[in-house]
Amino acid sequence: MTSRRRTALSLGALLLATACTSAPDRNSAAPAPPAPAEEPAESPSPPLAVRSLTSAEVQSGWWNWAAGSTADRSPVLDRSGRWCAQRQHENIWYLAGTTGGGVVERTCTVPVGLPVLFPLVTRFGEAADCETFMDTAEGSATLDGAPLAAEPLGATRIKLFGAAGNPFGAELSGKNTWSCGLWVRLDPLTPGNHELTVRGEAGDPEITVGVDYHLRATAPTPTGGV
Repeated sequence: MTSRRRTALSLGALLLATACTSAPDRNSAAPAPPAPAEEPAESPSPPLAVRSLTSAEVQSGWWNWAAGSTADRSPVLDRSGRWCAQRQHENIWYLAGTTGGGVVERTCTVPVGLPVLFPLVTRFGEAADCETFMDTAEGSATLDGAPLAAEPLGATRIKLFGAAGNPFGAELSGKNTWSCGLWVRLDPLTPGNHELTVRGEAGDPEITVGVDYHLRATAPTPTGGV
């Protein structure tokens, strides 16, 4: 056998061996498809834009919260802050004033991430009652020593659902009424301790409000009250 033929046979054997080793194995498992991309985690709902609430949403929301508790668990009659979390909503945190009787001191935990809403002084009744009430209504509030803006909200039609034995002494089951007052809207508090003072008064009828709040803003966010 010539040298050239031996070389050709050797090359042919090499090519055949390469083809055999590179051919796919029909009995081997097919490669796994790429894993699908993970679903993006749902981002938490943003806090309620408390500053965009209408007068009806502000006043109806607060009054139905305040009138929804019996007198023995009322945040309005509370002298210490024990009932601050009573019946709170998931997307807004309400604070109560008082019905007179001097300044009270309350210690309350407020969830981080929720806006805060409260009146300096407010009432419900007839539309004409609100006109005379707002003529004499005044008040102020400070947070950590800085004054807060008070917003007058005039006579606004609301529907009020109160618990039996609520602190306002009236039958409020689906009552159509009017509300008015001076209100404060706060963006969510920063974590930590805060001092809030609330003062309000009006002359017709005569109402005085005074609360010194010691607030602690903490996480996680509660989903309701006791």
